[in-house]
Amino acid sequence: MIDPKFETLLALVEAGTYTKAAGHLGLTQPAITHHIKQLEAEYGIAIFHHNRRKLQLTNEGEVLLKYARRAMALDENLRQALDDVRRSVKSLTLAITPSAQTSIAPQLLAKYCNEHPQVHIKLITDNINNIYSKLKTYEVDLAIIEGKITSRHFTSILLDTDMLMVAVSSEHPLAQSNSVSLARLKKENLILRPIGAGTRSLFESHLRSHNEEIHSFHINMEIDDVGMIKELVMANMGVTIISRSAVTQEIMRGKLVCLPIEEFSMIREINLVYYREFSHPEILRDLQNIYSTYH
Repeated sequence: MIDPKFETLLALVEAGTYTKAAGHLGLTQPAITHHIKQLEAEYGIAIFHHNRRKLQLTNEGEVLLKYARRAMALDENLRQALDDVRRSVKSLTLAITPSAQTSIAPQLLAKYCNEHPQVHIKLITDNINNIYSKLKTYEVDLAIIEGKITSRHFTSILLDTDMLMVAVSSEHPLAQSNSVSLARLKKENLILRPIGAGTRSLFESHLRSHNEEIHSFHINMEIDDVGMIKELVMANMGVTIISRSAVTQEIMRGKLVCLPIEEFSMIREINLVYYREFSHPEILRDLQNIYSTYH
């Protein structure tokens, strides 16, 4: 059973004020304060900076919050696992990056669930950094990410490879070209994912390898919604850097054209990532097989 003081801490951080946390938990504000003081006494730390007007965690508070989230996730996983045993099902939470969400991945996962009715998958979308955090706290069982694994805490299976390209509207002058140079790309209005997104990071990494910087380009907009980016590019409001698999349908419909950047080869992996203690190796094999069968 989860420590109720951890529940209070999580609610307080989420709500941002003692009053809102009390209302959410159905407790009095003094009860919230008492739980936080108990945690501080138990672990010998200050959880919040008490001399600041806005709630702000101390370094020790950040650590405690991380483990409180992990404890909550483990408790939920335990209850789900026990319920799965009673119902003879397997429930998994799978995270996917926004770019991967717009690829064939969701359809393949739906196909897998249809063929394996005893498996229930909860699919969530998040950026790569948040996905790694959720894997570490056991809030997520599996993840499909674009890019290589960057943490020693997890294991990965290569599902596929993909390529980043320049996507333009079929009405754009570049749509008649076979490729685009960096010099020409600098003249375009770019609509990109925000800093930290996998697509953006890989593009910037390749630029640096060619002694170029992202600041040399005209970034018109930054949007953390791949669908919206595609809509704007199809409307000829700018061009973008995107994985080819994310725009397959738009290319087939004649709405977008993908072009390689001259002397660039922005190939990246699509990996299935999981923590080492993952207890369903047969599901890992099945997901790998369904990807390989598709290709």
